[in-house]
Amino acid sequence: MSASTNRARRKVIGAVGLAVVLASSLALTACGEGGIGAASSPQPDKLETHGAEAIDDADGSGVEVSRRLFDAADTAVVSGPKREDQLKAAALAVDKGAPMLVRYPATGDAVSAELERLGADEVIEVGAGAQDTADDATEAVQSDAPEQDVAAIAALDAPNKGERELPPMLATAETSRAAAATARAAGADVEVVAYPDPRVTSESMRTVSDQDTLALGLQWGGTDAFAHRVELAGNGELPGGGGLVFPGRRMIALYGHSFAPELGVMGEQPPQEAAAMAKDYASKYQPLAGEPVIPAFEIIVTVASNSPGEDGDYSNEAPVESVVPYIDAITEAGGYAVLDLQPGQGDFLHQVQMYEELLKRPNVGLALDAEWKLNPGAAPLSRVGSATAEEINVVADWLADLTRDNNLPQKAFVLHQFQVQMFPDRQNIRTDRDELAYVLHADGHGDPGQKFDTWNVLREGLNPRFFMAWKNFLDEDTPTFSPEQTFNDVQPRPWFVSYQ
Repeated sequence: MSASTNRARRKVIGAVGLAVVLASSLALTACGEGGIGAASSPQPDKLETHGAEAIDDADGSGVEVSRRLFDAADTAVVSGPKREDQLKAAALAVDKGAPMLVRYPATGDAVSAELERLGADEVIEVGAGAQDTADDATEAVQSDAPEQDVAAIAALDAPNKGERELPPMLATAETSRAAAATARAAGADVEVVAYPDPRVTSESMRTVSDQDTLALGLQWGGTDAFAHRVELAGNGELPGGGGLVFPGRRMIALYGHSFAPELGVMGEQPPQEAAAMAKDYASKYQPLAGEPVIPAFEIIVTVASNSPGEDGDYSNEAPVESVVPYIDAITEAGGYAVLDLQPGQGDFLHQVQMYEELLKRPNVGLALDAEWKLNPGAAPLSRVGSATAEEINVVADWLADLTRDNNLPQKAFVLHQFQVQMFPDRQNIRTDRDELAYVLHADGHGDPGQKFDTWNVLREGLNPRFFMAWKNFLDEDTPTFSPEQTFNDVQPRPWFVSYQ
């Protein structure tokens, strides 16, 4: 049976159904005691949801999405595995309001079973060595690169979408073409975001906060993970928009101490002047970036020392009140602050708890500087320090719990490193707390060759959930990289750049 015949059949059935409905309505009006309006109007068909949901579509065939959105379908579109075939199939599916499925070598049985469940009278085959039954008049989806395919499909007009009311759906470039096309064919609004987390933009945060939402693809981590991040999306936004530290923005930071100018450029001037300088630095990067670039401070709050001090930990802790003016200044400038710990012979957890009230601010994160973490008995300032994964994980859990319990947006959690031995079991550092953005800060200085060598070594075997950060030394680098060099020559492009 042809598609046009099917459409004609549906029109006839629709006309008969309308007549029946009108007759029933008139009878109720005449016999009922309430007169006109006494009969309740039929409710539109609505996809049943029970909160945020992720559809894995693990094999990329689109079967799971088809099963979730279509009870049945007169027409289905089946593509072979080639990209060009899928783009043609996606255009056909959206145009006809039909689910799209993809036959990969391992998905043939699942696709056949889904076609049987749908009860499709017409199956349009595209590619895969079969007789191509596609309508040659339908142009394939136009997309310049594979990573743009899903966005191009999501932007298609759907002239024959079903009448079922559907929730909005989130997708990324990793979403399968079949999933995106099937969702769009069914009539869903598909919002394509750059990262599989609903907090990535202000728009996606509003989407998931206003109604139940579906996420398309295995990259969302399943329904439980997606639902947890939807819940966190209610904790507010960060400077620059969205609720994720990264990838929603890039940061350009001045590094230093509130009353020790010799430790970094931030402390060389009062808070307001330092914030103005940070804004000026950030403005030089903004034309080079595709995301908002915001100013930041990395404030050293505990400084490793060659003397034990009153508490015997070889670290001098800055009073909270001395740090507040700098945090206030960068906040007024629309920026972010990171508190940096150099614990000496102390421990990170004890020190971070001293600054709990500052970390309850939504735009204040944390950095751990293992260079200045000494083992008991080690001579102060005599060697590069180190920290174990367990020491890092304990602090991460504390900070994540603080963030969650106080309904705060995600926090930056920065680890400074320029030698492998600074984190000897780095592979055991967990990155599973959604409340934190895990950042590896490459601190090496020297000439460009030395800096790139450090950068490349530190990236080897790095957990992909880490975002990379770069430091420009104003005095030690030969030469100091320009903004263009920092953003164009350093790959991947750093999310956080600090100046010391």
